Amino acid sequence: MNPSKRREIFTRFRAANPHPTTELEYSTPFELLVAVVLSAQATDKSVNLATRKLFPQANTPEKILALGEAGLRDAIKSIGLFKTKAKNILATCKLLIQHHGSQVPQTRDQLEKLPGVGRKTANVILNTAFGEPTIAVDTHIFRVANRTGIAPGKNVLEVELKLLKFIPQEFRHDAHHWLILHGRYVCKARKPECPVCIINDLCEFKQKTLKNNSI
Repeated sequence: MNPSKRREIFTRFRAANPHPTTELEYSTPFELLVAVVLSAQATDKSVNLATRKLFPQANTPEKILALGEAGLRDAIKSIGLFKTKAKNILATCKLLIQHHGSQVPQTRDQLEKLPGVGRKTANVILNTAFGEPTIAVDTHIFRVANRTGIAPGKNVLEVELKLLKFIPQEFRHDAHHWLILHGRYVCKARKPECPVCIINDLCEFKQKTLKNNSI
């Protein structure tokens, strides 16, 4: 895919959605951190249902520690892998209190030292909470980048680095959200909705769906 096509793709994304953001509900960087940790192998909708109950009673490291493991498990038990996630969140809360003044660190290195936080989660925090032009490659972005030809790669890191290289600077901050939303609602895994796709004519996917077999 050539640079002019990529620029036009993101120009259209921006025109359709000028201010994209995460679908996770949060009001502080710490709430976002907890929500993103909970979102691993879970939908944003299921996470929001849980955090709507959790955050009113505990939305700081100290308050979540006060819940204890049993209390936190009970609050998030509707989410997959809740036992492991509860342990990671409690351990993260302790580290934030001990080493970061109860604040979420703003560097990738420090974020990735927190339990349950990998490169993808760190990128989400850096981008959404702190405004850095990072791109967290999840299954949606990996699929869209490869299927469309925007930034094909064999693994998530290769796709991330290509996206950062190929996407024009002016679009880089919001690219993460545009690509996720596009993959979630239009460029779906099993049956992409090509007939309603705003970048259909620019996409290099060879097996585009037709009107009669799109969902």
